[in-house]
Amino acid sequence: MKWLALLLGVGLSAQVVASEIINAKQLLTDMSSAIQERNFDASFVVVKGKGMEPYRWIHGKVDNSELEILSRQNGAGLEVVRVDNKVTYFEPQTQPYSIETDAIAGPIPEILFGEVGSLSDSYDFVLGGKERIADRAAQLVRLVSKDEHKYNYWLWIDIQSALLLKAAYVTQQGEVLEQLQLTHISVTEQPAPPLIELSSKDFPMPLASLAPAESTQKLQNNWRIGWLPEGFKLLKSDRHKLDLNNELADYFLFSDGLVEFSVFVQRPLSGQRASGALSSGATTVYVHNSGAFDVSVVGKIPTMTAKAIAESVTRLL
Repeated sequence: MKWLALLLGVGLSAQVVASEIINAKQLLTDMSSAIQERNFDASFVVVKGKGMEPYRWIHGKVDNSELEILSRQNGAGLEVVRVDNKVTYFEPQTQPYSIETDAIAGPIPEILFGEVGSLSDSYDFVLGGKERIADRAAQLVRLVSKDEHKYNYWLWIDIQSALLLKAAYVTQQGEVLEQLQLTHISVTEQPAPPLIELSSKDFPMPLASLAPAESTQKLQNNWRIGWLPEGFKLLKSDRHKLDLNNELADYFLFSDGLVEFSVFVQRPLSGQRASGALSSGATTVYVHNSGAFDVSVVGKIPTMTAKAIAESVTRLL
C-alpha cells in the first residue's frame, strides 16, 4: 500500500500548490482592484542601501473620474497627477506636460494597477506568511522569477483593505536590494480634499507620440540585440540626445510586464574605458565598450543579465 499512500501524497501536494497559486493570484487581483477603486492617502519611502526617498500617494474617485497624485517629498519636488487616462508631470524648471496613459510611471510597477495575472508566463505566484506592516496585518505574496536572469518581487498586501503595504526586489539568494515601505495609510469613504480640488483644474493636452512606427523599424534594422531574457519584448525605440553627455544614441525599451530595461547604443566616447557596471538598489547600469560603439544597459535586472544583453548587440548596417 506504500505506492498508494505515496501517490495520494503527491496528489494532495499538487492540490496544495495549485490552491496556493490560485490564492496568491486572487490576492494580487484584489490588490489591483483596491488600488483602482478605494479612496486613500498614503505616505511611503523607497529604500536603496543607505538612501531613502519619501513620497505621498493619494488616490480616489470624484464624480466617476479616477484621480491620483504622486509627489516626491524631498528636494525641489516632483508631482505627477492622473485624471483617468491623462497623466501630467510637474517638474522643477520645466513646463508641465501631459501624456495619455492609465497609470503613473513611478516606484510602483504599473502592472500592479492592471492585469497582474499576465505575469504568470515569467513568474510563479507563491503565498508567503503573514506580517505586520505600518501597524496593519499583511499577507506576503512572492513573484518568483522562473529563471535566474531576473529578480524576484515580493509584495505585502493589507488583509483588511487589499492595498499594497510593502514591496521589495529580491535576489535569487534572498537578498533584499530595494524596498518600498508604507509609513502611513488612511482609507476613507470620501476622497481626500486635494483630489476634490484637482477635479476642477485644467491640464495640458497630451503630447503626440514621439516615436513613429517607421522610425522604430529603421532603428531595428540598424542594430541586432542578439539575446534577451525570457519574456521581454520591445516597447519602443527612438533616437535622441542623452542628458548626461549630449551625445546622440539609439534607444530601445524592453519590458516583461513587471520590470523594464533600456538599451542605448552610441559612438565610442573619447578615451579608453573598460566595460563595467554600477548599481543602485535593484537598478544596474552596465556599459560595454565594443570598440566600434558603446552599449549601455539600464534597468532593474542583475548585472550578469545586463552584461549578456550589452555584449549581444551587433551592427547590421
